[in-house]
Amino acid sequence: MFRRREAVPFAFVAEADRFRSNVVPPVPERPSASQVLGRSLIGLTVVAGLVGSLLFGLPALDPGNTTGKAQQSEASEGR
Repeated sequence: MFRRREAVPFAFVAEADRFRSNVVPPVPERPSASQVLGRSLIGLTVVAGLVGSLLFGLPALDPGNTTGKAQQSEASEGR
């Protein structure tokens, strides 16, 4: 018999070295056409939202967009 290099607290862990299973895991099911279509639509919606937010947000980030005058509220104009 050979000796293990480290102590194993449970007997079933020690026996696991010699155990080989002949059970094959099941083949994963292929997604149906409606599942593929739904996932595609969700992905397109997310991408469209990101592109839309980028398009609406870029003008606000443009450093050359300042007109040079300070912003004032409408309430302060009538003074």
